[in-house]
Amino acid sequence: MDTQAGDKPELDEAVLGARFAAGDLAAFETLFRQYQRPVYAWIVRIVRNPAAAEDLTVETFWRIWRSRRRFDSSRPFGAWARRVATHAAIDHLKTARAEVQLPAVLPSPDAADAAERREIRDAVAGAFRSLPARLQAVATLALIEELPYEEISAATGHPIGTIKTRVFRAVRLLRKKLSKLGIRP
Repeated sequence: MDTQAGDKPELDEAVLGARFAAGDLAAFETLFRQYQRPVYAWIVRIVRNPAAAEDLTVETFWRIWRSRRRFDSSRPFGAWARRVATHAAIDHLKTARAEVQLPAVLPSPDAADAAERREIRDAVAGAFRSLPARLQAVATLALIEELPYEEISAATGHPIGTIKTRVFRAVRLLRKKLSKLGIRP
């Protein structure tokens, strides 16, 4: 490894992961600094609330530290952290029913005025919030964030077929709830 004077050589992630799994606090701090922002960004995509995402990021890394002995250092730390973050976000959605931010302007050719558009947007957001947390999480990632099923599968630890089924169920429930409100999806 060629380093210049004063430069620290970059630690191999597998070595860092092994040290972390063994309980090395310095290795954990290094991993925390490397993955804090990506984990936060991932969580905010699911819960749609920056303040809650900050708290959940801390919770995620607390969970990671507590379960460090289960970490397989031959696998990428980032993927494992994302999976832990996904579960923390789903747990939050189950209890908090976080507000889902939808675009300010929804495509709605029948809506004649801003008040009607807002009413429809609020109804859609309410229907979305009423989904079970697991369906809400995958629907947010698939329908709002437009992430590929493979990425959602890797983050949740569920097969792609399960992700597709959950998105399908979420869409079906949303259509049913919206049609009861007189809104044609």
